[in-house]
Amino acid sequence: MASVYSCTECGSNLNLNSANAYPPDFYFEAGNKGSVSFSAVDSTKFRFEKEDKIRPFFETVNYWGIQRKRTKIKCNTCARLLGYVYDDGPPLTDSPGQFHMGPSQVIPRAPRYRFKTKALRITST
Repeated sequence: MASVYSCTECGSNLNLNSANAYPPDFYFEAGNKGSVSFSAVDSTKFRFEKEDKIRPFFETVNYWGIQRKRTKIKCNTCARLLGYVYDDGPPLTDSPGQFHMGPSQVIPRAPRYRFKTKALRITST
């Protein structure tokens, strides 16, 4: 039983494959609440926009904030924001980590395409 994912704004088919979806109980550092995550998407159906912003967090005089880099996923037809691309997927290598002490941010990770459930219309076929 396959699911068809479409945009709630314009109704266009987003061509998301259920076989590429992560299980709902899969742990991610950025969380997974209210979203559906995929390991691969059809890039012709989406528009990707890089976002680089600094959130103010003034702890000391010389500390300006937390930098967040992520990529917005927008519908190619109506430009509605559907979700974000995060880099907290499974590791791309089987390396034991930095200094052989477990995983760290140094290990490259696969992209995770996280879609908001309220931005998707999910129907079963």
